[in-house]
Amino acid sequence: MIPFNKPFLAGKEIEYITEALLSGQTAGDGDFTKNCQNWIEQHTGCPKALLTHSCTGALEMTAILADVQPGDEVIMPSYTFVSTANAFVLRGGVPVFVDIRPDTLNIDENLIEAAITPRTRAIVPVHYAGVACEMDTIMDIASRHNLLVIEDAAQGIMSTYKGKALGTIGNFGALSFHETKNITSGEGGAVIVNDPRYIERSEIVREKGTNRSQFFRGHVDKYTWMDIGSSFLPSEIIAACLYAQLEYAESITARRIDIWNEYHRSLAELEAKGFISRPVIPDGCRHNAHLYYILLESREQRNRILSKCKEKGIGTVFHYIPLHNSPAGRKYGRVHGKMTYTENLSERLLRLPLWPKLTSEDQAEVLGMIFSSIRE
Repeated sequence: MIPFNKPFLAGKEIEYITEALLSGQTAGDGDFTKNCQNWIEQHTGCPKALLTHSCTGALEMTAILADVQPGDEVIMPSYTFVSTANAFVLRGGVPVFVDIRPDTLNIDENLIEAAITPRTRAIVPVHYAGVACEMDTIMDIASRHNLLVIEDAAQGIMSTYKGKALGTIGNFGALSFHETKNITSGEGGAVIVNDPRYIERSEIVREKGTNRSQFFRGHVDKYTWMDIGSSFLPSEIIAACLYAQLEYAESITARRIDIWNEYHRSLAELEAKGFISRPVIPDGCRHNAHLYYILLESREQRNRILSKCKEKGIGTVFHYIPLHNSPAGRKYGRVHGKMTYTENLSERLLRLPLWPKLTSEDQAEVLGMIFSSIRE
């Protein structure tokens, strides 16, 4: 068996989890939580990072901080995970889906402005595969129309756009540390607050709407209910696991990039012959090798290769079903313009196994299966 993903242990996870258990504080916001938040702030340059129990939770926090009201519209791609839309639908917001670019599969920045209405509140670019959206254009549009930008950087840890860490360019960013991500704590996430106006409120929203964080810093003599909020904190056990991973983030990323590069080099021949398309990394973008995908000629060919790989125990998978075609997407959102690339590319995309301890032999077997299946 060659699984699509296999969680990677950096080395100190069990040691740190044990330390957290013996510390007497297993609830959130202990030393390991603070260590993780400091790491994110130092390595991304953001003014404030707050750990959450998931990236879903981080996105839900940003929807509260953005003060999304019933009927407010939020522009986003349809080719994304359900949490991108759900976070705003929970506040009564309306996802407005626009098409993606055929090269990066990110939101097409040239379609955003035409989708803006008087009800538009925010733009949510999703950095697919850890490759940055065209953020200069998006930020310019947001500035001219007085809109917030919330980066869904679930896949973007250690990636940059023109030298800036993903998640640090818009007003807010959201990171994921789910089992399938490059840096993982099983479940987990972080909200990045780049706009200083929202830092104090972000702490309150994260702590169930109370000023508990200020109380523990000694800024107030008691804490009380201040705002709406929820319980977004992860436990210290999750934070301990995450910190062990963050300490090795550079080496984990480097190993993934080596594997990504080998796929890219080996598959150039098939692309040159017109059998597949490979990922595109635009100038100014440094990616983190979150995933490697190929675009095949048709849905039927993609599904045939999926079946053959399954028979051989090779974990290839497709990805998102476009949200605008889902029952909830039709109920809660709306589409602006044609969704040509979203619908076409989602049916032809195939993701290949990629995790730090994938061996050269295993990778050669995956590549051999792809070559033989396409040549049949």
